[in-house]
Amino acid sequence: MSKPIKTYSEFWPYYLQEHAQPATRGYHYFGVICLVGIIFTAMMTGNYFYLWFVPVVGYGFAWFSHLTIEKNKPATFDYPFWSLISDFRMFYCWVTRQIDDELKKAGVLEESVS
Repeated sequence: MSKPIKTYSEFWPYYLQEHAQPATRGYHYFGVICLVGIIFTAMMTGNYFYLWFVPVVGYGFAWFSHLTIEKNKPATFDYPFWSLISDFRMFYCWVTRQIDDELKKAGVLEESVS
């Protein structure tokens, strides 16, 4: 990235480009699912000790995928708030089957030539 990103609308395509590999996105999705599960469990049981695992799980899977699959630096280090929002946005796009369209708009996937 050559110059600092100033708006979220500039950040979103950059974020998707940093998550070009499907396996990277898969680790992020798994992390989000686990994170939500931990928060739900803490709320349902009243045992808030579980919340200590939120940052470890929330960031652990994502950072592992960036280091081993994408071989890039997680966007969290430079844009922590936007990255958090984008993790959930990317998960939402995946669940609602909009992720391919978003990846195409960001230049990660090519348009089909049919």
